[in-house]
Amino acid sequence: MSATAPVIAIIGGGQLGRMLALAGIPLGYRFRFLDPAPDCPAAAVGEVVVGAYDDEAAIEHLVRDAVAVTYEFENVPVKSALAAATRGRIAPSPRSLAIAQDRIAEKDFFRACGVPVQPYAAVSNDAELEKALERVGVPGVLKTRQLGYDGKGQCVIRNESALGPAFASLGRVPCIYEAFVPFEREVSIVATRAASGAFVAHPVCRNEHVGGILRVTVAADPDITVELARDGERHVRTIAERLGHIGTLAVEFFVVAGSLVANEMAPRVHNSGHWTIEGAVTSQFENHIRAVAGLPLGDPSVRGAAAMVNLIGEEPPLEDLLRIGGVHVHRYGKLPRAGRKLGHVTVVGREYDDLLPALDTLRTLTGVSAGAARRH
Repeated sequence: MSATAPVIAIIGGGQLGRMLALAGIPLGYRFRFLDPAPDCPAAAVGEVVVGAYDDEAAIEHLVRDAVAVTYEFENVPVKSALAAATRGRIAPSPRSLAIAQDRIAEKDFFRACGVPVQPYAAVSNDAELEKALERVGVPGVLKTRQLGYDGKGQCVIRNESALGPAFASLGRVPCIYEAFVPFEREVSIVATRAASGAFVAHPVCRNEHVGGILRVTVAADPDITVELARDGERHVRTIAERLGHIGTLAVEFFVVAGSLVANEMAPRVHNSGHWTIEGAVTSQFENHIRAVAGLPLGDPSVRGAAAMVNLIGEEPPLEDLLRIGGVHVHRYGKLPRAGRKLGHVTVVGREYDDLLPALDTLRTLTGVSAGAARRH
């Protein structure tokens, strides 16, 4: 690519940054990343500024001559996003970042948007712990207010006597105590909003987690009702508009008695949207690049049916994966480690039932319980 091609700067050089670049390079952009690791996954597709995420000199180097600045994970220090914003436009805004980083602020924001949430209470000391127990009851989930992800930083509370020890095990840091939601399934919506106010949303996806980590996502599941899809898109549109969000975001929901209860949001491209690379007319990654670069958004529609299986901890032999009909393999170039996302596999087909044989084989290869992708 020409050295004069416009640069998009990304805070973070993980697999999401890598996939953003892979979507943006065909549009004629070069990419520059800030990451502490010189061999991060994004190093294969652009320049890496090696430095801490809160290193102001590194931020300045990152954003110089960039036509747009964005980020690929929500734990970017807000002050770094603000520093980048003083040197040019950053999208999504630091406000989206700040709200998503604090689970109390996030739940308060959802409630202010009219999006249903479960009962919750802030916990920062023993007195608030007692009040939270009175307000929320048991069972519940105690989570750190910040920095938890993939099931980390949280404890399920099944009896009142467990709450104090759980608070201590989390280091007595500020927490949120939420009512346990007896959900029927977990779903998410990945959507993109442009600076013009244009908004597009991918279909509601059904998600399966194991140990707090996403393992399987199914797009256009026939069990997702028209009413649920309509309500979910309305909630996500409201959230994006109230934030003034520019770029892609994802909102995860619980389905309870056919209705949605918001769990959390990610102000960025999201694991549950990886299927869109092959399975949608325009992927979440391309639409994010379009939005932050000020370009028109693309069609988010699913191409028939699609699903994704994450490769966690270790990868099956590539040959075994490629023998499965209809699959596309994405490897992130990471060393194996327990609980680490090393890659993902997408499956596409004309209809939902076309996906099931491949999904069953992938479940066997990756050790995910068989049969859960079938209709309920």
